[in-house]
Amino acid sequence: MSVLLRKYKLASGLVKEERIDDPERIDRYRRLFSRDDVKKLDAGEKVFIEKDEWQLLED
Repeated sequence: MSVLLRKYKLASGLVKEERIDDPERIDRYRRLFSRDDVKKLDAGEKVFIEKDEWQLLED
């Protein structure tokens, strides 16, 4: 099962982490990324979109 991690910073400076494990939501989020970014995600690398950090972890 895959887990998509999203780290983002709130306006107050607090860093939050969201763990997305629903396959349908993961597929929806993958459409936001460019082809190069999807390749990086599949390789387990971190991808940055604006100020958000994304990483796909495989179990």
